[in-house]
Amino acid sequence: MPLLVIDEETEMIDEMIAKARVAQAEYAKFSQEQVDEIVRAIGKVIYDNAEELARNAVEETRMGNFEDKLVKKLGKSRAIWNSLKGKRSIGIIEEKDENGLVKIAKPVGVVGAVTPTTNPVVTPMCNAMFALKGGNAIIVAPHPRAKKCSAQAVDLMNGEIKRLGGPDNLIQCIREPSIAATNELMQKVDVLVATGGPAMVTAAYSSGKPSFGVGPGNVQVIIDTDVDYNDAAAKVIAGRKFDYGIICSGEQSVIAQKDDYSKVIEAFKANGAHYVEDEATADKLRATIFEDGHIAADVVGQSPQRIAEMAGIEIADDAKIILIKSNGRDDDILRKEKMCPVMVAHEYTDFDNAIAIAQQNLGVEGKGHTCAIHSNNDEHIRQAGIALPVSRLVVNEASSLTAGGSLKNGFAPTTTLGCGSWGNNSISENLNYHHLINVHRIGYVHDKPAPTDDEIWS
Repeated sequence: MPLLVIDEETEMIDEMIAKARVAQAEYAKFSQEQVDEIVRAIGKVIYDNAEELARNAVEETRMGNFEDKLVKKLGKSRAIWNSLKGKRSIGIIEEKDENGLVKIAKPVGVVGAVTPTTNPVVTPMCNAMFALKGGNAIIVAPHPRAKKCSAQAVDLMNGEIKRLGGPDNLIQCIREPSIAATNELMQKVDVLVATGGPAMVTAAYSSGKPSFGVGPGNVQVIIDTDVDYNDAAAKVIAGRKFDYGIICSGEQSVIAQKDDYSKVIEAFKANGAHYVEDEATADKLRATIFEDGHIAADVVGQSPQRIAEMAGIEIADDAKIILIKSNGRDDDILRKEKMCPVMVAHEYTDFDNAIAIAQQNLGVEGKGHTCAIHSNNDEHIRQAGIALPVSRLVVNEASSLTAGGSLKNGFAPTTTLGCGSWGNNSISENLNYHHLINVHRIGYVHDKPAPTDDEIWS
């Protein structure tokens, strides 16, 4: 009889799953108050150690910049906890309503979280806060290029769980991540959250487990004629330059009215954009940013100065982004997502044409994710919302700073932005804790009179 051979990855994941199930069974006995105390603590410990975590993330991944990663850790931990506190997620979450329903939250069990190199601390924190809010255990599979800073974040969170009397192994991290280990994890958890590239998300959806994934971003920004162009440009640039452009909800294209195009460009230049109109220079940038139709790995999360140096062009030391005028061709590769502080500018004739340009670019990449509009015309805003095939439309704000939720809008604070069926995703909203609980319903007969046939068919 042949011997059963179990490889190291299988054995490791089996052991982690077993530990997670023991921890989750104990944690399932915790009250709402105990759970909330732990969830608050794991967010607060990332907040309190944000500076060190930000430095380590930049050093290890060699993407983005310290200042913005610090802002991200402070802002996301604060916003996510603010959105979670006071919400029922354990036991009875809704008492009997007028239809006779009582709702009871039950954990999904063990959550697997595949996290990206572009967000190696905040995504594990976010997923852990959502998972633990629902009474679950979680296992994090970090990107190999971010394994140390992701593991550091998990260790900090586990320290808080231990301090508060929570079980060991409630949050675990694969210390030596690999494709084999991640695939093994995908097959064995109860629910999977996949934040990363299209191939990895596709693998998650093919795992046979309930999965929440994301699609690529390619945020189109329509600038209406009734706004302060200086204010709009400042906000767009703030979003595009953030963490050197690695945020999936970061602005990608400026779509400006033809008659006011020069005014819009002047506003962008005044706020720190290096504008490229010369076609030869633009082609140098195209060749640098893309290789064989895909984003070049060595430009992701790099400064505009570094990208300019790679392209052999000169820009000011204080330039915040590079803005390239579109050549107007349907096959312009700049219509795609650019994971660096580079944007493309388009001219539109009327508002219908602005929407058509955004739709065309989304057809190339990014359908289902996010668009932004700077406008005071509510009719135009609603027209864009109805027409554009995206899950969220950011109004008069920096998209990369607000599409994932903020203290000043209604989007759920998260690091996982669903793109709906357009992006081959299971949700068209921001991932939240309620996606990681099962809701049991008790149905009583209610005392409302049943409608007559005439009332039903009237």
